[in-house]
Amino acid sequence: MSRVSYAIFDTEFGWVGIIGSDGGLYRLIWHQPSPEAVLSALSPFLSRAIEDSPFFADLPQRLRRYFRGEKANFPDRLELRDATPFQRAVLDLVHSIPYGETRSYAWVAKQLGKPKAFRAVGQVLARNPLPIIVPCHRVVGSDGSLVGFGSGLGLKKRLLNMEASAR
Repeated sequence: MSRVSYAIFDTEFGWVGIIGSDGGLYRLIWHQPSPEAVLSALSPFLSRAIEDSPFFADLPQRLRRYFRGEKANFPDRLELRDATPFQRAVLDLVHSIPYGETRSYAWVAKQLGKPKAFRAVGQVLARNPLPIIVPCHRVVGSDGSLVGFGSGLGLKKRLLNMEASAR
């Protein structure tokens, strides 16, 4: 049985919670008003988890830097245990989109060899378990328009503008 750990910390964008195991990261909750709100959102995943910030090494510091508007990368290993092969492929590909750059839903679908699956890509990203780490905010409409972000288009625009100014 793999060790499951979590950490909760404050950032410029509110409280963040991260959960992962020896296999990698598998859930990130962000933009919460309090540690209690993070715990509530993480509760379905905490049955075997222990609070252990050192387990995540410098990830909390990188996330804090990111939310302060500084360039930060997240090459962390992902544990996408509940993902189908298609979902895993989408999340892995989006995880590789460079800081400050965007790609379209159609581009993601085409890269996966399924050019007509852009709506399915959107459905996968709507349930992204690791926002920011898997930067679904960097995926935009084919015409560059801001579409589809679970935390709201205002936050998507803010993140993209923040990344553009830190490049």
